[in-house]
Amino acid sequence: MSGGAPDIDRFLACVARLQAEAPHLTAIQAGLLVAAHLGVAHDSRTFARKLGLAHALVLRELNALAEQGALLHIESRDARTMRTAFTPGTGAGRLLALLP
Repeated sequence: MSGGAPDIDRFLACVARLQAEAPHLTAIQAGLLVAAHLGVAHDSRTFARKLGLAHALVLRELNALAEQGALLHIESRDARTMRTAFTPGTGAGRLLALLP
């Protein structure tokens, strides 16, 4: 992630908090929700680049999270690049309200 240590520390603390509240979330899934909430990334390609992850791995986790229900909403998907825009879903509000 670009930016200073406080931003990274806050991001990681928020991911840990989400995982503590919702243990079924993987670190990447919690990271996707936190990234959208904090404005770090709103699409899969940007998230993958900022965190140094393979885009295919991010897509797999994003799709799994979207299939779980209302935690994440897929806004759009580019058919050529597979870049997927996402927002927290209606069911994420309670979890995201717990974040600092």
